This record gives sequence, C-alpha cells and structure tokens, in this order.
Amino acid sequence: MSTIITSIDHRSPAQRAGIKVGEKLLTINGHEIIDVLDYRFYGYDSDCCLTLGQTDGSEREVNIRKAEGQDLGLNFDTYLMDEMRPCSNHCIFCFVDQMPPNMRQSLYFKDDDARLSFLLGNYITLTNISPREAQRIMELHISPINVSVHATDPQLHCTMLGNKDARQSLEYMRQFAKAGIVMNGQIVVCPGWNDGDQLRRTMSDIMEMGFAGCSVVPVGLTKYRKGLAKLNPVDKETARDIIAIAEEYGQKCLEKFGTRLFFCADELFLRAELPLPEEDYYEGYRQLENGVGMLRSLESEFMDALEYEDAPEHFSPFTIATGVAAAPHLRMLLQRAQEKFPDLRGQVIAVENDFFGHTIDVAGLLTGQDIAAQLKGRELGERVLIPLHMLRHGETVFLDDYTVEQLSEELGCRVEVVGTDGGDLADAMFA
Repeated sequence: MSTIITSIDHRSPAQRAGIKVGEKLLTINGHEIIDVLDYRFYGYDSDCCLTLGQTDGSEREVNIRKAEGQDLGLNFDTYLMDEMRPCSNHCIFCFVDQMPPNMRQSLYFKDDDARLSFLLGNYITLTNISPREAQRIMELHISPINVSVHATDPQLHCTMLGNKDARQSLEYMRQFAKAGIVMNGQIVVCPGWNDGDQLRRTMSDIMEMGFAGCSVVPVGLTKYRKGLAKLNPVDKETARDIIAIAEEYGQKCLEKFGTRLFFCADELFLRAELPLPEEDYYEGYRQLENGVGMLRSLESEFMDALEYEDAPEHFSPFTIATGVAAAPHLRMLLQRAQEKFPDLRGQVIAVENDFFGHTIDVAGLLTGQDIAAQLKGRELGERVLIPLHMLRHGETVFLDDYTVEQLSEELGCRVEVVGTDGGDLADAMFA
C-alpha cells in the first residue's frame, strides 16, 4: 500500500490548496485512507480536511473546499494505491489457463479485485475479499459490484471455482443483497456441469438475492486444455435449452420485478441458430460488455446511420475481417448498404481462429497472424476494416503482439480500425 502523492493535477483543488508531491495522504475528514476506494468515497464531499504525513514524520492538515464529487486531483504510485490482487481460484473454465505459451506476461495474470469491479466493471467471484473488506463495501454502500456467480449449489460452486472455501462468496452475495448493494451477475454455462436443473437453481437464487441483472454466456474453450477439466462446448441443442431456461425465468422476473433479469449472450443465439431478439429484449443494453446485444445494437445504430449517409464521389472498395460468429450478420448489414448504394463494393471475410482453436469464433479473440495468413494474397480492395475490440485497450496491438502496422504491411493495403458503434461502421464503409 502506498498513499504517497506522486503527482498533482494542474489547477486541481489539491494544487490550489498547496499540497506537495512526496507528502503522504493519511486521512480525509478523519477517515484512514487505505486505497483508492477510501480516497474516492471520503474525498467526494465538498468540504475535505486532509491529514498529510511529511518525510520527517510530522503531520499537517489542509482544508479543501470544492464541488461535491470533484476529484481532489491527487495521483499515487499505482491506480489502486495498492497492489492488484491476483485470483485465488482455479476455475474449471478459466480462459487464462487455456492461453498458449510464450505470450506477454500480462495475459497470464488473473485479477479478482473488488476495487476493479467498482471502478472498471470487472467481474469478480468474491472469494478474494476478507470479512473486513466485505464490511467496508456494505458500510460505504459502494455499488454496483459485478459478480461471477456460475452456480449457487454450494458444492458445485466450489468445484467450478476450484476453491474449497468458495461457498463464503455465496454468503457475501446474500449479505450484500440485504445491505442494498447493487449486484450484476454473470453465469458461464459449462454443459454437463451447471446447465439444466443446476442453471434453474442458480437463476432462482439470483432472483431471490435481488440481482439487478445477469448475463448468461457459453464457456469459451481453446485448444490449449491439456491437464484441465474435461469440458464440452455449447452446441446447438444445449444453446437452445439454455435460452429456453433463461426465457422461463426471464418471464417470471418480468411479472415479479418488471425486468427480465437474465440476458443471453449473442453467441448463444448464434450457436442455437435462432434469430436475435428484438431491441426491447435487451432493456437498454445493460449487459452489453458481456456480449449481450452487441449485434442487435450494431444493426440498429448502423441502420439509423445509413439513413443519413450520402454517396461519396468515389467508393473505396474494402474488406471487413471478422470472426466466424459475426460474419453472417455483417454480410447482412453490407447487403442493406448495397441495396441503397449499388456501387458500394465490399466483402466480409470470416477469419478462422487457428491460434486458439476453431471453437473460439468471436472477433475479439482473433490474432494478427491469423488475419494475415488467411487474407494474404486475396483481392481485398483498397483497405481492410477491423473492429476496435480486436486490439489491446488504447493501443494498436493484437493479442499476439502483432501491430496494425505489421498487418497492413503483410497485406499490402491500408488497415483501418473501426469503432464499436454501428455508426462508425457505416462511416467506415463510405469513407
């Protein structure tokens, strides 16, 4: 833990108050500051009295008046003001355990940090928090928290998480529910483990615990599973069963709470070979980050944008590179665009995931080397369009450390990164 101030934002309340780099933040309004949660919570008020430690061991107080909710402007050695907490579980479906060797080290780190759940939306199992931390969450009433549930049968919960003490996390869920903490859930369905009646039990318990929403996603299996638990992918029949169970409990929730609560990922509908639900199913796309409604949202935004697109003087021919799962949907959108603008020239190529294995069919897990190998030598037009979520956040690097620049050089044409909004896709087609 380090609450030593390493920098101060320009023109921030802290800078105006004369706080210096190197001082240590000890308390805000008498509350000890341990990490970023304390800093954010106790620094929210408009009147803040900060106790600062000096290098000689002395202390001083600084009073700051600011807008309520305005950040004080202090920065520390790490974002969390502490070390990131690694996961203590050995989940049978863990994707990190299925990574190939010799990749960058950060891809092998498994975090299970409650603070990242609040601040960044990460999903956690609650197996990694102490009773003191659970109490702090309830006392500070910090919400929402995103919880990986998977199963609520205590023994199955422990087995799936590979942690004999995991049943305590189920108790924390119930305590949080009583304390009014908003929880969003996630169920990764592994056929033969937590589907069928176990899925019904889990959904029933989640209803009882008052979760705000819960995504239901199929397990992702790579070809690197040597020595791991035997798991089968979600096939067409299983996907249809999962959707039917989610619909059954979703209808119960609609009648009882006015929300369907359980939302199936797009992948399940694609594997089930069923049409995607209409837009109102997603209730404002509350589980979009879990792949729930991404394709329907993309289509809706694309069609809205298409209404306002004008034909450019010159149509620049293009290729869209995407995963096997999304390719049919993108071909449909391209066809809609060509119906309006017959001179629009483009194609969609579904890239097989040779790197992780063909059971992985989403675009976000494609690598630069697979795209290069499967597109090289083909007629691609003047440019290749790839979705933003193929790349590391904030960078132009694929999972395998291939860069966009490398891919462009390999293919001999321009590679353009397209934002996640359907309007971004429409603009890219007509650029």
